[in-house]
Amino acid sequence: MKRFLLPLLGFAMLVMVLAAGLRNDPRRLPSALIGQPAPYFDLPRLQTPDQRFSPRTLLGKVWILNVWASWCESCRDEHALLVDLAALGIAPLYGLDYKDERGPALQWLAAAGDPYTASAVDRTGGTGIDYGVYGVPETFVIDRRGVVRYRQAGPLTPQSLNGTILPLVTQLQREGLDD
Repeated sequence: MKRFLLPLLGFAMLVMVLAAGLRNDPRRLPSALIGQPAPYFDLPRLQTPDQRFSPRTLLGKVWILNVWASWCESCRDEHALLVDLAALGIAPLYGLDYKDERGPALQWLAAAGDPYTASAVDRTGGTGIDYGVYGVPETFVIDRRGVVRYRQAGPLTPQSLNGTILPLVTQLQREGLDD
């Protein structure tokens, strides 16, 4: 009897562990940056490489950072939403062109539309690492004090944009007026 009970008990425990894993959303990755200052960077701009972009210039504004690349299929999937978001004018949208070549990145934006106020070039991926980027695309909402308030791993969806990001940006902008 023990001979059958022990493997059966082990199998039952394995099933419980696997079942618990199925309840987790693989796109929901915790970020140690939530509530922390956005990592500093000073990178060349994609469109004008002789000019630099740094998030310090955005202190006092609520803004959105989208990490993208021209080689990224999921980035292409979310791109129309980014164009729509930029057209709303609710908050400036900045891009971080991650481990990409300048030529293909410029071609992609010229063909699909450039929703970004500016894109910084993270050629080596070091800034992406500082932000804890797991894979592109990722989107961050950063408040007036330069603190990361939200992270979306994976492509934006209408639900994440309308249900989470836009309400958060609106709330953060109102909070800034109350100070």
